[in-house]
Amino acid sequence: MTDRYAVVGNPVEHSRSPAIHAMFAEQTQQDLAYERLLAPLDGFEAALRAFAAAGAKGCNITVPFKFEAFRLATEHTERAARACAVNTLRFDEGGWVGDNTDGAGLVNDIQRNARRPLEGRQVLLVGAGGAAAGVLGSLIAARPAIVTVVNRSLDKAQALVASHADLGVPLRAATLAEAPAAQDVVVNATSSSLAGAASPVDARVLKPGTLALDMMYGPKAQGFLDWAAAHGAEPRDGLGMLVEQAAEAFFFWRGLRPDTVPVLKALRSGLEGSS
Repeated sequence: MTDRYAVVGNPVEHSRSPAIHAMFAEQTQQDLAYERLLAPLDGFEAALRAFAAAGAKGCNITVPFKFEAFRLATEHTERAARACAVNTLRFDEGGWVGDNTDGAGLVNDIQRNARRPLEGRQVLLVGAGGAAAGVLGSLIAARPAIVTVVNRSLDKAQALVASHADLGVPLRAATLAEAPAAQDVVVNATSSSLAGAASPVDARVLKPGTLALDMMYGPKAQGFLDWAAAHGAEPRDGLGMLVEQAAEAFFFWRGLRPDTVPVLKALRSGLEGSS
């Protein structure tokens, strides 16, 4: 029988995950079907349990349910436990195993696709919410010189830094206004792009050649990308991160690691064709 998977969220109709996993399945010759599952805002658990009871093997979780998915998982990977958020569930016979592939997806995109080694670099992480929490551990694991977390409210940045302080890389928390200048890599993990804002931080954080990455992709990221390019940085959207985190989820489910390069190329061609 064909194994079933889905991306669960609200909204979910925009998700490109079904196309990504269809390409992964074809590439690796896996018999699986991947769909979109719209969960009511007040009925996520019921929708998830019904999907699992119908014989599904696992799912991805998107906004706004990653924290609820963490609570529902009976077992967590180390990176999910560190983030306190789950974006990937595997429905094992003994329980639900929760993982968080966002950080690995981000780091793999930066280092493999953008060809920017993070070791010894100065990294600025903008935001201290769930998106930032999901990637900070993986950023640290790449051994940068320092990671600065900036946020509108300092206490949230401090709490996120404190939860990762044992990982052996210098960390700093600051407000948006205190963001350090001339960073090597700037990652926007806030929702500012959804509101059409160019950037939540001042352009002094950039220098010629800074990699400036917004976790959003498509039209939502365009304001940030234009802002970065106008100040001499190298702009990058979150499409590569999306593909790379999907590959991590595919490996978590199937034990096979697909080649992301042709998939990302196909998606970028699709975006360009529709713009």
